[in-house]
Amino acid sequence: MQNQFVAQPVHGGNLVWAASLAGCSPSAILDFSASINPLGPPLSAIASITAHLGALRDYPDPESRDLRCALGHFHALAPEWILPGNGSAELLTWVCRELAALTATYLPVPAFGDYRRALEAFDATIIPCLMDIDGGLAEQDVPLRLDQPLAFDLGGCGVLFNNPHNPTGRLFSRESLRPYLEQFGLVVVDEAFMDFLPSDTQQSVIDWVPTYPNLVVLRSLTKFYSLPGLRLGYAIAHPERLRRWQQWRDPWSVNTLAAAAAIAVLQDIDFQQQTLDWLPPARTQLFDGLAQIPGLLPYPGAANYLLVQTGQSAVELQLRLLKQRQILIRNCLSFPELGDRFFRVAVRTQAENRQLLDGLAATV
Repeated sequence: MQNQFVAQPVHGGNLVWAASLAGCSPSAILDFSASINPLGPPLSAIASITAHLGALRDYPDPESRDLRCALGHFHALAPEWILPGNGSAELLTWVCRELAALTATYLPVPAFGDYRRALEAFDATIIPCLMDIDGGLAEQDVPLRLDQPLAFDLGGCGVLFNNPHNPTGRLFSRESLRPYLEQFGLVVVDEAFMDFLPSDTQQSVIDWVPTYPNLVVLRSLTKFYSLPGLRLGYAIAHPERLRRWQQWRDPWSVNTLAAAAAIAVLQDIDFQQQTLDWLPPARTQLFDGLAQIPGLLPYPGAANYLLVQTGQSAVELQLRLLKQRQILIRNCLSFPELGDRFFRVAVRTQAENRQLLDGLAATV
């Protein structure tokens, strides 16, 4: 029987699984499989967690009032338009419950695997729509083309996608998304990686939410601020919708330390700027280095990860890197439309990027 620790993980960042194959401790793995900011967690988060340890004796506020106020200030929205959750994954569950009540949900693919999982949990009718793929990934400036015949009346349907797109890193312009809001009954935009773009190039649609009651935006605080272990995300949507979700879910979804850390990092302008200064040159270095390795074809991306096409099995390449270099990359088996000829790598520090490039050059 296959060892449970050897089974391929669905998500990146499974260091226990990686260490079991590499024969080392999880802390020894250099992780390029999870797209987490390598500069954090911020010291402001650590200090806030330490300062609030005494509050562990009390239940957290089930309404997360202080955090909602902080997020409202950050996005210039009233707090009732924002709902924090136990990671954006929890909030994805509730929006997929709403999508499942519609006639169908259009799902541009390749797509983050949790979208299908959450939709199927509520028996949603899913219509996968293949993004342009031609010996790789061609350019497509919208996640779903509306100039072709679609199976259902869109007014009774939903659409779910992320921007920037995962796994390609492609950034869709906000204006290209407006027709979706005018035609679909419910539009869900996952902006988990939007924070990694400077404010003058972001394509967020958060400011459209008060105008379009059929729009839901999901955000993550764990990737940009390196806090995945705390599980913290939030949704921005019409207050009536969010009150409904609050009734559906467990009463204490956001723990005290997560809320305290989030309030602190939202005010940490120095860390935010440090991250925005780090990413462009580090991403360019990684992209250029990958492009110079025979057999690898990286795709340009706007986020903190790069999709790479390879002429060999990405699973075998992943295992060789693990065993020989203790480096973990993300194979793309969880994106069925890509299969075993693609892998995804996070952008890390330039020194760590060099370790990956040296490992790939010796392994490919």
